Amino acid sequence: MKGCYINGMGIVSVQKTFDSEFLSEMTINETENVLYAQQPSYKEMIPPAMIRRMAKGVKMGIYASTKALEEAEIKNPDAIITGTGMGCVEDSEKFLKAILDNDEQFLTPTSFIQSTHNTVGAQIALGLQCKNYNFTYVNGAVSMETALIDAKMQLDNNEVTNVLVGGIDETSQHTLDLFKLVQVIKSEEDKPYSVLNSNSKGVVFGEGANFFALANTSTDTTYAKIEDVSIYSALQPEKVANFVTEFLKANGLSVSDIDAVVFGNNGDASYDDYYKISSTLFNETPQAFYKHLSGEYNTASGFGLWIAANIMKQQQIPAIVQMNGLEKESYKTILLYNQYLGKDHSLILLKNVKA
Repeated sequence: MKGCYINGMGIVSVQKTFDSEFLSEMTINETENVLYAQQPSYKEMIPPAMIRRMAKGVKMGIYASTKALEEAEIKNPDAIITGTGMGCVEDSEKFLKAILDNDEQFLTPTSFIQSTHNTVGAQIALGLQCKNYNFTYVNGAVSMETALIDAKMQLDNNEVTNVLVGGIDETSQHTLDLFKLVQVIKSEEDKPYSVLNSNSKGVVFGEGANFFALANTSTDTTYAKIEDVSIYSALQPEKVANFVTEFLKANGLSVSDIDAVVFGNNGDASYDDYYKISSTLFNETPQAFYKHLSGEYNTASGFGLWIAANIMKQQQIPAIVQMNGLEKESYKTILLYNQYLGKDHSLILLKNVKA
């Protein structure tokens, strides 16, 4: 049956997710307001001379995408679609600093070339010698979901047979300092940091790269089928329930048909009201959360999709991500809901192909 199937995944995150079993080596850090990605060994994939020149986001993207393609046994994808909120912000800062330090003269173009948002997708394509469709979406906290919508449309219309989709965001010092200044990031006085039942403003910030090898047919490595994806720019908290129920209705489902919900709670007390559907609409549904493990960043929803796909494949919700303690014997349909700063709302519906 044709569709949009997740046949391979690769991830680099603030946790040791690149060479360990699913959630086997997780740590919850409640004392730092910025979490940095744990870096795998890149020398097996990238020549050492290139590693030194590459931005952190590019290296993470190449590693995660390679792992996803290897698992799905895809050598050259029909399309590469990436999403990023901030792009290669580290190189952007380097270039802007060079402009100021050198009085706008004698500038080398390297940092500028590597600072563009589509650098990651371009470097992946260069490494694979892939000359197919290559597109990058910069759409805030729904950048990843926008890339998924593009991929799903192409697969549904038989324009391609497989697609590499990913979300990448990195941190950089000056940008982090600005985020702390405007209270996007939690202050030091708010320790210990908590995602659930938080009373403070801001988030614990993170970074990472999450890649998915999608295809129009399922294989032995398939995790789940992406049934539908929906995004919404701005909503009032009281409108979220309607957004969810209309989405489910469009897919011939009701709330009772959902076996588990994965929420994007990030501990920002100013916007926690958006997740009140966890105690109203889905109060009898098993729930999971993940940003206590990944931190918050524009494409953190990719980490949530990685969590949900693994829950579907393993048919259990690990204790470290359980939100309300409820469980079911089987998980056939999983819904993901995420928002950031009251905007960029997204829903992703997953279905089990093994059922």
